Amino acid sequence: MRTYLDCIPCFFNQALRAGRIATGDETKLKKLLDEIGLMLRDIPLESSPPETGMLIYEKVREITGVFDPYKELKRASTEKALALYPALKNKVEKSNDKLLTAIRIAIAGNVIDFGVNRNFNIEEEIDIVLKKDFAIFDYDKFKALLDKTDEILYIGDNAGESVFDRILIEEMKKPVIYVVRAIPAINDVTYEDAIEAGIDKVATILSSGTSAPGTVLETCNAEFKKIYKNSKLVISKGQGNYEGLSDEKQPIIFFLLKAKCWVIANDIDVNEGDIILKGINT
Repeated sequence: MRTYLDCIPCFFNQALRAGRIATGDETKLKKLLDEIGLMLRDIPLESSPPETGMLIYEKVREITGVFDPYKELKRASTEKALALYPALKNKVEKSNDKLLTAIRIAIAGNVIDFGVNRNFNIEEEIDIVLKKDFAIFDYDKFKALLDKTDEILYIGDNAGESVFDRILIEEMKKPVIYVVRAIPAINDVTYEDAIEAGIDKVATILSSGTSAPGTVLETCNAEFKKIYKNSKLVISKGQGNYEGLSDEKQPIIFFLLKAKCWVIANDIDVNEGDIILKGINT
């Protein structure tokens, strides 16, 4: 997905939000915004938002001196999600379609996104998503391909959300490689975050090698790119991964997300707030 003009003020908002979590020094924050303004001037609209996000969070780390501003918020999100885990597993077990309920729960977890908004109620979100109609619902295609595949590449999005991913991974009952970011960006899931969520108990954890808040293939390591290229079924969670992979021509990818901003919604041709199970290259 390309960058839209409306992404530009969002870049500034994200940088200021992360900067304020890292430091209260207004001189550093002013420098951060000044340098991002100069940087954005030269970034083409043809680049994807995660490519720009990678540069922004490099600046946040450089100027504030804080490597992972969202570390404590990520840990708190994971603890909250783990507390909900038994009740969510019970919802899956009691449902008429366990796989679909697990998909809905995984999408509900996508609301844990500090890049877009810190104000959310995860319990309310679960109740809404369990009842909400999908705007795009490629479920039959997904089930058919899941039956045929012997391994799934699952690209994670946010810390805390990964606990909800774990429920879907357990329900799919297939070997899974779970992909995390190499370096912290916003509250995106890293190896450490995935371990805290218990992903190591249900999947093999793999770093994509990127520090972008999304999957930008050009910035990923060789191991990930080889596995990605040879995958028969890829699950891509969240907006950042959609932004990075939506124009890819291979392999088969299913995007699981909630459209949390109107720019993403417009690009997918849905409404803001809609939930999506969208397959490409199928």
